[in-house]
Amino acid sequence: MTNPTKVIVNCETGETEVLPLTAEEIAQMEADALAAAEAEAAREAEAEALAALKASARAKLVAGQPLTEEEAATLVI
Repeated sequence: MTNPTKVIVNCETGETEVLPLTAEEIAQMEADALAAAEAEAAREAEAEALAALKASARAKLVAGQPLTEEEAATLVI
């Protein structure tokens, strides 16, 4: 695998410079990627939980059972 690089552009002169990332920048990039993956997993888990809650509320409505307050809050009329 090649080392990641960064491009620095001087807007005044139009010169571009391609430099390899430092060890600290690579570590930060990896930490950011891990944090983004964790955040995405949390969003997906939250969406799945909401879908399950809505399905439970619908099933209870069809069966004529009372809803919990949380289930009732998910319904949009």
